[in-house]
Amino acid sequence: MSAGYRALREHAAWIDLSGRGKIRLTGEDRARLLHAMCSQDVANMQPGEGAYAFFLNAQGRILADANIFCFEDSFLLDTEPETARKVFEHLDRYIIADDVTLADETEATATVAIEGPEAEGALRELGAALPEHDGSTAFWDGRIVAKVSSTGEPGYFVFLAASARDRLIAELGGLPQADGAEARAVRIENGHPRYGEEITDRNIVQETGQMSGVHLSKGCYLGQEIVERVRSRGQIHRLLRRLEFDTADVPAAGTKLMAAGSEAAEVASSALSPASGKAVALAYVRTPFAEPGTVIDTGAFTAHVC
Repeated sequence: MSAGYRALREHAAWIDLSGRGKIRLTGEDRARLLHAMCSQDVANMQPGEGAYAFFLNAQGRILADANIFCFEDSFLLDTEPETARKVFEHLDRYIIADDVTLADETEATATVAIEGPEAEGALRELGAALPEHDGSTAFWDGRIVAKVSSTGEPGYFVFLAASARDRLIAELGGLPQADGAEARAVRIENGHPRYGEEITDRNIVQETGQMSGVHLSKGCYLGQEIVERVRSRGQIHRLLRRLEFDTADVPAAGTKLMAAGSEAAEVASSALSPASGKAVALAYVRTPFAEPGTVIDTGAFTAHVC
């Protein structure tokens, strides 16, 4: 069991997420535009608040996800590296007569995550100002601290000037770094999906199970009609679930799990769990098999739906 993995699961570790996209919106119409373009109630968001949200197309498919943070004079979007340009261009396409300016701050801004059961204590020891609620932010010595996580462990993102990144890492002292593979294993163990791997533009929001990213009574936004139609009719054929296998053989993404002669699930991502020594995965599971506790017996191995 590697040091970074153990720290994430048992204590705290830092993760370099500087590649994540950072897009800032300013201008009088910034809240109106974002409210119309994403699945969260941005119009009523107050400075210091934030939320996880989806950007959809007219067919209700997920174009991207983002953490949205509200400040006195701007909004900051934190999104996956793969979708930063897409989100920027998507928003820019809908700015017509609006007073909104977009700025890509990805290169100028570093993102360092501190995550794990003891993440809060590690930051308090440094004298950091910590936000109280999920998605909210606080200012700390010229930095922004947001209460969000990339792995599903308790955690915080620290946004700061790229030139100040090394100073922050030095302040973290003996806190171990978790690399991408270690963080990914913990993320899958925790059933915490990310856009670009488990969530793609093939999906509608209800399939992902991430309904914290949707405000169901906010009114119209791009893709809202499909979200509401699916909600009212309850027509979901598959759901994203965490699977635990009885084998150390890790199934590749795209592997279809067959049971009783029919397709039960399709693996979206997988990893070997250092804690159990067995494979874990996030998979889209057909509704008849999706109840937690269900055992999918493929004949060659079994998978437990969590």
